Amino acid sequence: MIPADSATPAPASTGVDSAFPPCFDRATWSAPRKLIEEDHVTIGVAVIGAGMAGKAHIAAYRVAPTLYESTLPDLRYVAIGDINAELGAATAKRYGYERSVTDWREIAEDPSIDVVSVVIANSLHLEVVKGLLEAGKHVLCEKPLSDTLESAREMARLADEASSIARIGLTFRRQPGLAAIRQWIDDGTLGKVLHYSGRYWCDYGCNPQGPMSWRYRGPMGSGALADVGSHLTYLSEFLCGDMRSVAGGTLGTAITERPLPLGAVVGHGLAAVSDDYEPVTNDDYASYTAQFDDCMGTLEVSRVAAGYPNALNIEVFCENGAASFHQDTPSQVRLYRHDDMPGKNGYRTVNLGSDHPYIAGGLPMDVSGVGFGQNEGFAFQARAFLEEVAGIDEEHSLPRNASFDEGVHNMEILAAVAESAADEGKKVTL
Repeated sequence: MIPADSATPAPASTGVDSAFPPCFDRATWSAPRKLIEEDHVTIGVAVIGAGMAGKAHIAAYRVAPTLYESTLPDLRYVAIGDINAELGAATAKRYGYERSVTDWREIAEDPSIDVVSVVIANSLHLEVVKGLLEAGKHVLCEKPLSDTLESAREMARLADEASSIARIGLTFRRQPGLAAIRQWIDDGTLGKVLHYSGRYWCDYGCNPQGPMSWRYRGPMGSGALADVGSHLTYLSEFLCGDMRSVAGGTLGTAITERPLPLGAVVGHGLAAVSDDYEPVTNDDYASYTAQFDDCMGTLEVSRVAAGYPNALNIEVFCENGAASFHQDTPSQVRLYRHDDMPGKNGYRTVNLGSDHPYIAGGLPMDVSGVGFGQNEGFAFQARAFLEEVAGIDEEHSLPRNASFDEGVHNMEILAAVAESAADEGKKVTL
């Protein structure tokens, strides 16, 4: 076990930090100080939330030690927490965790647990994260940071005062295709971004018989905008730099009521429903225009886009060309360069492999053409968090996860979009 006060949090990143891991040089690499001082170091791991995203975290901690060099201390997979006892027990058995619990406080009180991912309803984040930090746990929280801006700011304050590390997972920053585009922007291959276009269409809410859940409750702006718009928003700054203002905010609810479930609802799946309905109070659709220092961008999200289960699409148009990423082909990006031969130039497909961020030495088959997807991003994220907790210096680590302050910043943008939408699309300066 690693005591909470033995790991010093790194300075908060800017949101546009290094997008790709360093290459490990076995000839010059030296073991981190903490691993030399302690002969039997272990990190105890727990995850609160056994739904779809929770399982992504749970599996990621299993994969994390196999990525890159074996520099992590031993991991002990201690507990899965979920209010659904049957789901928690089945998930713990599936992924080889020692036990499951139905009360997160049991995880907070367990001295053998060091690291905890929080992957539950946004409205529960503050209470649970507060308790975990007070217990000295290192916390990796899913996005968005909370359900309200006030709660998110309180979480950031608690993180600043904590002796342990608190981070938020902005997983798509670790998508190799998007990290490659960021690298091409930085190294001049593409150069300065002139125009950004982002779209995240999902269909998890397209069926009117889909059961009511926490995702459909809350104020306007807490629906599709918070759920998938948070991803699209932090990625826009990852590629374009800081956002300065938003305008043209639009929020809409297409399915205005949903049937109440007869039992537990897990993830986005359908379930048996009753004849009783509850109003949907937040947004199925959202869009806005963003102003960055050097460019403009448009962002659009939906959870009712039938036929598009997970369609994240991003294009950047730059001074030296353009590039696009599509989540349905995540191991490829499309690249256009102005300096191609006139009359023969156009977009080319780049198959991502060992020449691109995160791949070399990380994946078992680290060559182009093999393919990978969204799950690997969670593994890279878990690896980075464990490296920070273990005290491995940044030179020999993946880029650190985002701070809670960055999570607050992301929510401030989403709040500005909701404010714009509530006032006929007015411009809101950040």
